[in-house]
Amino acid sequence: MIEASGLTKRYAGALAADSLDLDIPSGQFFGLLGPNGAGKTSTIHMLSTLIRASAGEARVAGFDVRTQRLEIRRRIGVVFQELALDRTLSAAENLKFAGLLNGLARPEIARRSAELLEIFGLTERRDSPVAALSGGMRRALDIARGVIHQPKVLFLDEPTIGLDLPNRRAIWRYVARLRATLGVTVFLTTHYLEEAADCDEVAFLSSGRIVRRGNPRLLVEQLARYIIEVETDQPAELAKSLEPRLGVALIEADRLHFLYNAEPADLGSLQSELAAVASEVRWRRPNLNDVFLWVNRR
Repeated sequence: MIEASGLTKRYAGALAADSLDLDIPSGQFFGLLGPNGAGKTSTIHMLSTLIRASAGEARVAGFDVRTQRLEIRRRIGVVFQELALDRTLSAAENLKFAGLLNGLARPEIARRSAELLEIFGLTERRDSPVAALSGGMRRALDIARGVIHQPKVLFLDEPTIGLDLPNRRAIWRYVARLRATLGVTVFLTTHYLEEAADCDEVAFLSSGRIVRRGNPRLLVEQLARYIIEVETDQPAELAKSLEPRLGVALIEADRLHFLYNAEPADLGSLQSELAAVASEVRWRRPNLNDVFLWVNRR
């Protein structure tokens, strides 16, 4: 559904996306992950034909992003970081407007609007102006707007930015229902890495380059059984003394991180040994944040 080879974007000599290769099959939930400034939005903008690539090739839904932009736009939905809603219109009116822009017949707009308002829990607020909706409701409506024409691909660019945790979780429940109902391919960008745990595949982006990719659960399992964290006011010195036993440390301010594959029972002696030089020693299971930190360690 999405193919790219050597996709590159330069701005005044700076590389926002550096030779990206993508191969995303139909129906996949794909996550492009990384911190702010990593190149995620530039990648979505190239694939959705909003900006032209500086080099490389890409096809979306079988069409070339350089020469068949209109065909692509008919087959994709895009949810931007900033809401694309008219605050003076009601929820139903925003969906009607989006449907008309996409060339849908009025009876079809009415039918699809009712379905989407139900999926997103907005039926009772259908006549409320956007300005009167909560932040979570506005984002839900914005996603509904992006899929009213039943696109083959849905691009979600940081869809939960600025939302609190309950609303973020609600958005992902809605997206799961959309995937089950429409079978849409979802291309997600986010720097909330825990939100990508249910992706079929993720790619970690750093300074415009993909540094690792794969199934998120497998990437976490392959990293280590446990993460040891040691808090100390002597991080460099303590890292040097522990690395012969625990391997290379990842240092973050006053905290050391080690990958650990032995039994956690062995940590008891380590905690006693470090009592005089460490304010805290603990172990936990790794997550996607750890994968990203380790693939980008300096």
